Amino acid sequence: EHHPLPDPTPNEMLVYLMEKRGLKQADLVAIFKSSGYVSDVVNGKRAISRVHARQLADFFQVPADLFI
Repeated sequence: EHHPLPDPTPNEMLVYLMEKRGLKQADLVAIFKSSGYVSDVVNGKRAISRVHARQLADFFQVPADLFI
């Protein structure tokens, strides 16, 4: 009946927050400094660094733990 949902990965959480706020990858270039880097993170090809996790937390006003 009740199955716990798995915790989302940091990349999945980022995509979720972007969708909820109607953001595009281009909106995160200021954080990651490269559209290619943003694309890699969103597509799960790169991990989110601790520095980027803090910047994303400030940007989305959420705990940095969501991205680590």
